[in-house]
Amino acid sequence: MNQFNRVKKQAPKAVLLLSSLLMGTPWLSHAQLANTQAETAATSPANESKNNPLKQVKTYTCPMHPEVISHEPGRCPKCNMFLVEQQDDANSAEHVGHQAADHQASEHGQTLAAKASSPVFDTPTPKADSLVKTQNNVTTIKYVCPMHAHIISDVPGTCPICGMNLEKVETGGNTQEINIQVSGSMQQALALKVAQVERDTLWKFVETVGQVDYNESQITHIHARVTGWVEKLMVKSMGDTVKKGQLLYELYSPDLVNAQDDYLLALDTAKTSGNPRYQDLVRRAGLRLSFLGFNDEQIKQLAQSRQTQYRVPFYAQQDGVVETLSIRDGMYIEPSTEAMSLVDLSKVWVIADVFENEQSWIAKGQKAEVAVPAMNIRGIEGTIDYIYPELDPVTRSLRVRVVLNNTNVDLRPKTLAKVSLFGGPNRDVLVIPQEALIQTGKENRVIVKQDDNSFAAKVVTVGMMSQGKAEIVSGLTEGERVVISGQFLLDSEASLKGSLMRLSSGHQH
Repeated sequence: MNQFNRVKKQAPKAVLLLSSLLMGTPWLSHAQLANTQAETAATSPANESKNNPLKQVKTYTCPMHPEVISHEPGRCPKCNMFLVEQQDDANSAEHVGHQAADHQASEHGQTLAAKASSPVFDTPTPKADSLVKTQNNVTTIKYVCPMHAHIISDVPGTCPICGMNLEKVETGGNTQEINIQVSGSMQQALALKVAQVERDTLWKFVETVGQVDYNESQITHIHARVTGWVEKLMVKSMGDTVKKGQLLYELYSPDLVNAQDDYLLALDTAKTSGNPRYQDLVRRAGLRLSFLGFNDEQIKQLAQSRQTQYRVPFYAQQDGVVETLSIRDGMYIEPSTEAMSLVDLSKVWVIADVFENEQSWIAKGQKAEVAVPAMNIRGIEGTIDYIYPELDPVTRSLRVRVVLNNTNVDLRPKTLAKVSLFGGPNRDVLVIPQEALIQTGKENRVIVKQDDNSFAAKVVTVGMMSQGKAEIVSGLTEGERVVISGQFLLDSEASLKGSLMRLSSGHQH
């Protein structure tokens, strides 16, 4: 009974606790929901910008005009390009890297997507059947993007890539002559200069370089025609100057001794016998000595003295300089041994190189003028002595030989020289200054200033070029004016227009 009473007393307490718990649950749920809503509101973008005062506002700028800045997307009021978002310093490097990497892969896709989604790209597309066919001397108007030259339209509009306004371009129908309009102020800024096409006499004048060399026809190679030993050498080194009749060396040779003895024996036999037939024997013995290197004076001296020379002297047969020296005192030599070589420098050669396209200007016997600046020698006159039969395969040049008198031995072999070759005149031809030519790998062009002060690029055929002038075979007429300074800028504009003409011609097909 007591146990029952204890349980009975505890029951009201449990009921009271359970009731309190059930009554407090709605309040807890409501508090939790309020707390969640507060956290969500605190993390919203609106409150984030309020709580983060360092958050920067997005700015947009024009790629072509950085001074144009806006806080909203749009177009540049100057060039009509799309404004791009300006990145902060922390992300600018990363943005530029991603933009460069994604540009090529996505440019075509972005263009197509922009045309499909944005109304600003709704530019009329030229159709093949609506294009105007270009005839000779007919002007065609095209519109091209200044930033993307491959964007071409027949009607005004904007570029689908950058949004810039398409610029008006007039192209002529004749592809050989493209008109370029340049204002007077721009002509002054470009410092354009013109020269008149005129008729003149163009001389075949070649200026080139050459090298002084030995005259090979005046080189003497000295050989001993017998075997023997050099007893005494009078020439000590290469470059020594020798005179005609000067002793070069003395040689002992058993062959020479025997030849002298045979000659003396023939003389004695002819004298004692009195038979005229022995005179022929004397003559042949003397001829043998001459072939072995004895001169007439030595043979006459041998006949008078009747004494055999065991050390036979050999003398120089001409004036000259020792070019090579291959023997020394006591050296054994054979007929195949070149003892030395002498070269006469009273006449020298100048070997000059002539360009392949100038080879038709020169001929044997034409006058030449040589200058050696290193030795302060100028105005030496000579003639073309020989034209070599083949061109150098490496330099593609033709060698020409000029003979010069060098009596005072002022010109030293292997010295570089300037050579001027004078060919015949080419009379009454159209000429222009050579600097007016714009030479490319395929053609030659000039920029012509027309009567209306416009400029046109013309293709010309060039003949000979000499002394700073170029012969015009076709493409120009006498009296026309060609640009000689600043023409490359005009040619670039003409090339751009020519590209537009080719592109428009491709659209017509």
